[in-house]
Amino acid sequence: MTTTRHPALVRLDALIGRWTLRPKVEGLGPAWAEFAWQDGGAFLRQDSDAGPMPATAPRAWRDNAPFPTRAVFGLDDATGEFTMLYADGRGVHRVYRMTFDGAVLTIWRDAPGFCQRYTGTLSADGSVIDGRWEQSPDGVTWTLDFEIVHTRAETG
Repeated sequence: MTTTRHPALVRLDALIGRWTLRPKVEGLGPAWAEFAWQDGGAFLRQDSDAGPMPATAPRAWRDNAPFPTRAVFGLDDATGEFTMLYADGRGVHRVYRMTFDGAVLTIWRDAPGFCQRYTGTLSADGSVIDGRWEQSPDGVTWTLDFEIVHTRAETG
């Protein structure tokens, strides 16, 4: 394996470190995510978790909390597009596509009956990602699932 990372992977350095996650959902507490390189920088790994779900959290969140989660990001050097392999504590396994231009992070999947997309904007100083997850039954009509703010807790 080469020791020189592809330039598209270098853009992901902006994500490296530990982040505090704050969903904009009444009654939910914070979670955390940590991004780190693995296999000499060939892949980016994201681990996330949260403390116990507060009793004040909406029932749908208490019954369906995904934590802990893990994602591994890889690059298709022919297209410059990333793939994200995702798994969580509920036993969910998904494959997403992703782009990141250094400022806007876009993640999406087109699956029968349950399409998803995320758009997150990195602040100019690299300390905040303001994002939103949306869902669609058909890939045409989209509704907000939830908004979430990532705040950098520490760099890698």
